[in-house]
Amino acid sequence: MLIKNYIIFCTLMLFFSHCKIPTAQVEATTSTERIQLADTLEQLLKSNLVDTWYPAAIDTQYGGYLSTFNATFKPVGNQDKMIVSQARHLWNNAKASQHWPAEKKYRDFARHGFAFLQDKMWDKDHGGFFWQVDRSGKPRGDSSKTAYGNAFGLYAVSAYYAASKDPAALAMAQKSFRWLEQYSHDPIHGGYYQHLSKTGAIQKRLSTTPSTSDLGYKDQNSSIHLLEAFTELYQIWPDPMVKTRLEEMIYLIRDKIVNEKGNLVLFFQPDWTPVSFRDSSRTSILRHHALDHVSWGHDIETAYLLMEASHVAGWHNDTITWRIAKKMTDQCLNLGWDDALGGFYDEGYFFKPNGITVTQDTKNWWTQAEALNTLLIMADLYPRDPLDYYSKFKKQWAYIKQYLIDHQNGEWYDSGLDKDPRSAQRNKGHIWKAGYHQYRTLENCILRLREKHK
Repeated sequence: MLIKNYIIFCTLMLFFSHCKIPTAQVEATTSTERIQLADTLEQLLKSNLVDTWYPAAIDTQYGGYLSTFNATFKPVGNQDKMIVSQARHLWNNAKASQHWPAEKKYRDFARHGFAFLQDKMWDKDHGGFFWQVDRSGKPRGDSSKTAYGNAFGLYAVSAYYAASKDPAALAMAQKSFRWLEQYSHDPIHGGYYQHLSKTGAIQKRLSTTPSTSDLGYKDQNSSIHLLEAFTELYQIWPDPMVKTRLEEMIYLIRDKIVNEKGNLVLFFQPDWTPVSFRDSSRTSILRHHALDHVSWGHDIETAYLLMEASHVAGWHNDTITWRIAKKMTDQCLNLGWDDALGGFYDEGYFFKPNGITVTQDTKNWWTQAEALNTLLIMADLYPRDPLDYYSKFKKQWAYIKQYLIDHQNGEWYDSGLDKDPRSAQRNKGHIWKAGYHQYRTLENCILRLREKHK
């Protein structure tokens, strides 16, 4: 229901955009096209993605989900389990159980995944979700924790409660939020510390910490996914503190992490001083590229997450957030878009004095998925914009169909075949690739394409 309300809200925004109304003929053509595309996306969501993963990923021996599948989607490897991928699989099944309520199997698959998070991934001694466990559920390594991992655990159990109304899921969501509040939240500078010990102690940066390490930094990635998690949580538990933290993250990301160019700064000191190597040599910049570059995938994903969070928080007619989201999308199209084939490049950098340079021209799967969703939103909000978001949306979909979707074995390649043909032979699933980006964008686009004509 929230997604539908969100779509209706976006539609109402069109009234205030002062754009010309398309002719009846164009509207009819577009309407037919959108309905047909929604049907195509629905079929691919079901057969190519969801039914490829499940029940193949259900670990009937140890619980939770198998993560690693080869190019033909056969399980391979030791099947260690990371909180991020376990949570994403749970989220997928929770959403699928609502999208196809007549198919009870998705509810069962979600219940199965929740049990593993509850029994194995949650630290019963110190709280918080473990970062990684072995297949049977025994913690790996030093049992350290991250805000990023706990954000995904919170995101998933919140979605599972929305789908199941299982009181244990609500209790776990509340417990997870309170653990983050106690151990990860920074009451002085705002936001959340990313790196935490097993007991929840903040892991600080030391003089001996390698310059290429992100240890001790705050970052955009955990921040945007905490925003995502709090957005999901607030819909099932409208607690005043949850709203306070949700709004804190909107302001922080929108007004501080997004820079004047419209892209996200990746890492910060605890007081939110940006980490930048732009004044260093080109060699040093490239050596530290993991800490400082333009990530168009995160930019275009965050544009959507900010708009969604603003709506859930009840910020009506929030023109500031919408303007920033549009700015982020526009710079992705102007600087990181392949206008020949479609798709967004993985990385860029603003070298002095030449401006932006594409430093990694491959096109990973999750960026392309997130972009599809955001482009359609922008197309509906700004139908007469010179960037012509709807044509970009259609070109992006054509790119995904031709270069990313494996129509024979199911799922998507991890990188577009136009730039990285070897991705056809690589694993189709792993602990960082669990189908959640594709599930969300396809379902959101299906609902949006159909809602326009109800």
